[in-house]
Amino acid sequence: MRLSRKKRQLFMVQIIVALSTFILILLGYLLYTGVGQENTNNVESDTFQISQENATAASKETTRQKVDEIVQDQESKEYINDTLKGEENVEQQANEILSKMTLREKVGQTMIVGFNSPTIDDHITKMIEEYHVGGVILFDRNMKTKDQVAKLNKDLQQLSTDSSGLPLLMGVDQEGGQIVRMRDQVSPIPSQQQLGQTSLAGGVYDTAKRTGEELLSMGFNLNFAPVVDLSSTDSRSFGEDPQKVHSFGRQVVRGMVDSGITATLKHFPGNGRSNVDPHVETSSVQADKLDLENSDIYPFKQMIKEVDNDQFFVMVTHIKYPAYDKDNPASISKVIIQDLLKEQLGFKGLVVTDDLEMGAVNKYFTYEDLGSKAVQSGADLLLVCHTLANQEAVFNGILEAVESKELSEARIDDAVRGILIHKLLSND
Repeated sequence: MRLSRKKRQLFMVQIIVALSTFILILLGYLLYTGVGQENTNNVESDTFQISQENATAASKETTRQKVDEIVQDQESKEYINDTLKGEENVEQQANEILSKMTLREKVGQTMIVGFNSPTIDDHITKMIEEYHVGGVILFDRNMKTKDQVAKLNKDLQQLSTDSSGLPLLMGVDQEGGQIVRMRDQVSPIPSQQQLGQTSLAGGVYDTAKRTGEELLSMGFNLNFAPVVDLSSTDSRSFGEDPQKVHSFGRQVVRGMVDSGITATLKHFPGNGRSNVDPHVETSSVQADKLDLENSDIYPFKQMIKEVDNDQFFVMVTHIKYPAYDKDNPASISKVIIQDLLKEQLGFKGLVVTDDLEMGAVNKYFTYEDLGSKAVQSGADLLLVCHTLANQEAVFNGILEAVESKELSEARIDDAVRGILIHKLLSND
């Protein structure tokens, strides 16, 4: 959505170049056939040569003039040259960056971390400079005023670019209702339950776009919303009708993207059936695959099918789904992340775990194991939202798993390549 203007410019330039090339070839052919036999005198040969050179020069000049007209509202013609390179070779650029990164730098890019201060402190400085994290998530503890948050995010971005040359994913949970950061400083955001009960799709879009614009003004580029779980009682849900949840969730994504923010669908494959808070304890959803795919998974499936997958992430829950995996919660299940989400449903965007410091997983797995298992299962980004020691443990678990060949570096490269492509496109 944010690249549409550049894509139109690229398309116009490509058409002009193609047409000019065709005219040049046709003119050359006509002139050549009119010259006659090989023994045509030198005057005729010279005339042909001059005509061809003039035609070439004229065609090139016409192309240059057309390009100049297209980019006249830009600061310079270098802008469109950069756009052409960026549009056509963004994967190549990502691969070039990836090839120069150390293993530690690559592991760090897979992590989004939190810290406690409203200003840059030793904790977040260490995670950015020494562990090369790919993103930061802010909570109320970090946020006092809009101006303060804007400065904090700007300073964090500067710290990251000075350290690694890469920008950060700057994330926040701004769902609405009970989950609103810095509530007294932002526009009112109804809960998704309220929107589901009282609003039309257009009202949901307007709310999301206004929220996204406020987030962008404070330096965020990622919102961990909307919730597309099905529930008639949870205030975080649009309701229990899969089609309505999909429709309203899609409007949130559209509103966020139109304001410059990447959205996040959560919590795959659907938290709505569980009454247990995963912040505290684990739980299992006892439903068969057909039931889940026709209900809980439906909003995710439709969004993946209908919306550009670069516009949103998918967050995976810590709840268990024995119909797919009897042993592992979704966030560390290859069957659910790689096989179901990425392969069966065809999701091509980035997959992020819910916070690994939640009781549903940290009571049963070490942080080292959580890190390596999540990446091995297909997660691209890992949320570790609070404690420095736990963030270091997750990092070291991934690093050691790669060094011991338990986890392939190719899986790390695949995740980081997707992260780099997203950052290149979003930062363009």
